[in-house]
Amino acid sequence: MKILGAKIAGYSLNPITQKNFFDLAKLKRIFEIEKRKNIQDYKSLENFIKKFKPGIIFHLAAQPQVLESFNDPYDTVKTNVIGTTNLLEITKKYKFIKSVVIITTDKVYRNANKKIKFSEDYALGGDDIYSSSKASADIITSSYQKSFFKNSKCGISTARAGNCIGGGDWTKFRILTDSSEAFLKNKNLLVRNPKSVRPWQHVLEPLLGYIILAQKNFSNTNPKFNGSWNFGPVNRKHLNVMDFVNLYKKKMRSKSKIIFEKKSDNREKNYLDLSSNKSIKLLKWKPFLNIDQTLELTANWYLSYKQKKDLFLVSSDQIKYFTKLIK
Repeated sequence: MKILGAKIAGYSLNPITQKNFFDLAKLKRIFEIEKRKNIQDYKSLENFIKKFKPGIIFHLAAQPQVLESFNDPYDTVKTNVIGTTNLLEITKKYKFIKSVVIITTDKVYRNANKKIKFSEDYALGGDDIYSSSKASADIITSSYQKSFFKNSKCGISTARAGNCIGGGDWTKFRILTDSSEAFLKNKNLLVRNPKSVRPWQHVLEPLLGYIILAQKNFSNTNPKFNGSWNFGPVNRKHLNVMDFVNLYKKKMRSKSKIIFEKKSDNREKNYLDLSSNKSIKLLKWKPFLNIDQTLELTANWYLSYKQKKDLFLVSSDQIKYFTKLIK
C-alpha cells in the first residue's frame, strides 16, 4: 500500500514470535502511526481510528490458528468475534470511513471433507473453535452490513482466502514455518497429515484481491460489491502436503530428511478448496502465480534471510516483480 502512495496506520498486538516479518523486514518505516493494543479493547481501538481517520480499513486482526484455538478457545472467540464486532460498531459512528474489508478465512465453510469447491453462498460452519469463530465473524459482518450500512456511504465486505504462503511467516503449527526452519538448517522434518490437500497461494495474490475489493466498495456506490468474496488459486489439482514439502525442499536446496506421520491429526480437515469465480467475474481479479513460482519466491525470501540480506529490499523487489505480472 505504501508503494501505491497510501498513508498507512497499524493497530496490532506485538508479534507473537521472536523471529517475525515486521521486525526482520523493518516495516515500522512504512507506517505514519502504529499502536500495539488488543482489538478486544473497544475504547483504545476507537480512539486510534478517531485520531488517524482512515478512509479504508483492512481488518486482519485475529487468532489465526486452528490448533491454537484448542489451547485457548475463549480468547480465540473474544478476538475473532468480539474484536470484529468492535470494529463494526466503531465504523457505524464515523462517516470518514468509506470502505471496510474484513478478512476471515477459507475455513468458514461447513466442511464434510468432500472434494468440492466452496463458493460464497455455501453454508458456513466449523467443527473447531477457530473455524466457527471466523464463520461467526463473517455472519456478524453480513448482519451489520444489511442492518446498518445499506444506505451508508461505507461499503462493507468480507474476504476468504486460500492457504497463504510467502516469506516471513514464523507462526507455529504451520507447515511452511516447520519446513522452512528445518530446510534452512538441513534438519529432519516431521509432517502431520501428509495427504491433506490445500489451495496453496502466495500471499500477494489475495492481497491484490483485497485492494481491488476496497476500491470497488469505496463509498458504497454499487451494493453488489458488499458481501463475501473468495480469493484462491484456480489450479485444477492442488498439491497435498507431501508433494508440497518435497517441492519446497528442492527450492530450498536442502538436505533435510522428511518423515511423514502415518496417523492423521483429525483436528484439521483433509480437503479444502475454493471457487473464486465470483471474484474473477465481478472484480476482474485473478491469480498470476503458479505453485512453482509461489514456492520459488517463498524459498528465495527464506534463503535471503539465511544470507542476511536486507529483507525490506527483498520483500519490495518481490512485490515489484508481482506488480509487473499484473500490468
